[in-house]
Amino acid sequence: MSGLLVNLIIQIVSGAIGGNIAGKASNNIDLGALTNTIVGAIGGGAGGQILGMLIPLLANSDAAPDIGSIVGQVAGGGVAGAVLTAIVGAIKNKAA
Repeated sequence: MSGLLVNLIIQIVSGAIGGNIAGKASNNIDLGALTNTIVGAIGGGAGGQILGMLIPLLANSDAAPDIGSIVGQVAGGGVAGAVLTAIVGAIKNKAA
C-alpha cells in the first residue's frame, strides 16, 4: 500500500473520531453519531490533504510513513474533522 493511501486512511479515520468528539462536546453542534462521523471523515480527509500540501514534511507519500508523519496526520485529520463538524453543526443549528 502506498504511503499516500496510508496517510489518507489515517486522516479519514482521525477526522471521523474528531468529528464525533466535537459533536459530543456540545449539544449545539451535535449532528448525530452517523452524521458526525461522515462530516468528520470528509473534513479529516480534505483538511489532512491541505495540511500535507502546506507542510510537505507531513506528506511523506513515497515511502511508508514514519512516526512523525503519522502523528501529524492524526492531529491534522482530527482537528480538521472536528472543525468541519462544528461548522456544519452551527449552520444547521442556526437554520433550525
